[in-house]
Amino acid sequence: MFHCRHRPMSIFTSTQVPDEFDRNVPRICGVCGDKATGFHFNAMTCEGCKGFFRRSMKRKASFTCPFNGSCTITKDNRRHCQACRLKRCLDIGMMKEFILTDEEVQRKKELIQRRKVEEAQREVQKPQLSEEQRSIIDTLVDAHHKTYDDSYSDFSRFRPPVREGPVTRSASRAASLHSLSDASSNSFSHSPESGDRKMNLSNMLMMYQEQGLNSSPDSKEDEGTGLSMLPHLADLVSYSIQKVIGFAKTIPGFRELTAEDQIALLKSSAIEVIMLRSNQSFSLEDMSWSCGGPEFKYCVNDVTKAGHTLELLEPLVKFQVGLKKLNLHEEEHVLLMAICLLSPDRPGVQDHERVEALQDRLSEVLQAYIRAHHPGGCLLYAKMIQKLADLRSLNEEHSKQYRSLSFQPEHSMQLTPLVLEVFGGQVT
Repeated sequence: MFHCRHRPMSIFTSTQVPDEFDRNVPRICGVCGDKATGFHFNAMTCEGCKGFFRRSMKRKASFTCPFNGSCTITKDNRRHCQACRLKRCLDIGMMKEFILTDEEVQRKKELIQRRKVEEAQREVQKPQLSEEQRSIIDTLVDAHHKTYDDSYSDFSRFRPPVREGPVTRSASRAASLHSLSDASSNSFSHSPESGDRKMNLSNMLMMYQEQGLNSSPDSKEDEGTGLSMLPHLADLVSYSIQKVIGFAKTIPGFRELTAEDQIALLKSSAIEVIMLRSNQSFSLEDMSWSCGGPEFKYCVNDVTKAGHTLELLEPLVKFQVGLKKLNLHEEEHVLLMAICLLSPDRPGVQDHERVEALQDRLSEVLQAYIRAHHPGGCLLYAKMIQKLADLRSLNEEHSKQYRSLSFQPEHSMQLTPLVLEVFGGQVT
């Protein structure tokens, strides 16, 4: 009498969950009060009552209560009165129409097994990185960790940020030299020594420091230049250049280039890589760069007080927003920095083919990583390459504004020797 040949077309499983189900409410079997495992045959029940109801329906069982037909069913006594237990099943809404036939159960098992096999095949066919590609990525990520301190603890060693008021020459020069000395001795102790003096940053900085210390200090303090943030941000950029050089030295193949090509690549790309690095501290909430405490939180207005105009800053912020919204993995971020640095069309590069081969290898690694970790992200690589084109425009505007700044002695004297060397001596 319980048999029914037709079931509603919308019913495919015994675990369908009503819309009003609240996952935060404890799951209790509506039949016996035991811990429920889900919705079975249209009601929340335990595995025991689920099996009992299915067996009873399939056997078309007919039970009789030895008492008055109103037994209270609990976890402990649910086997004592099958009639009242079955009645309770029906009372809470369990429906025989939800029970699958043996053929349907078999088809469901086969479907589940087929899906498992297909999933395993997809996993095998999923693009994988080669050991060499994985090694390149690991090297670059490790280099980034060594050259990017996300605690920004070194910022306190820079000349302090002054968002208004005059800055004196002697104090600026002393603090700048101290900052450069500390950074050069601490930041690159892990870097291998270079055989070429021109590419040994420690020697390069030592030369700058000696020149600065041998200069005769002015006997009187200067009046404020109006660019109150210039000394601090000059130190920040100088520090960042050092870190970019440290990162570049770890890029596979970079150190095998001639010293001249290494220098040409670094001078031309330094500001672009710095802009890429700074995206890590950029916040979409208030369009600022947060580098530790409130003192080292920089907004566009701060950068205008270092001599830059909105012709640079507006597209720079737009670039930072766009890059942030790509939600790049750290691996993609460091690969993009390395690809940016190894651009064969940089001014002054002699061995274009060799640099291009190094860049192509990194591009292949990036594309392989995207295929493996961003299924359906076929446009991501194109968007990342477009960011490199945007950086070229930003670099050009930065160079124009830097030249304007450096032509004014009262401003150029606030710049560090390294900034003057990298941005002032670019090959054009």
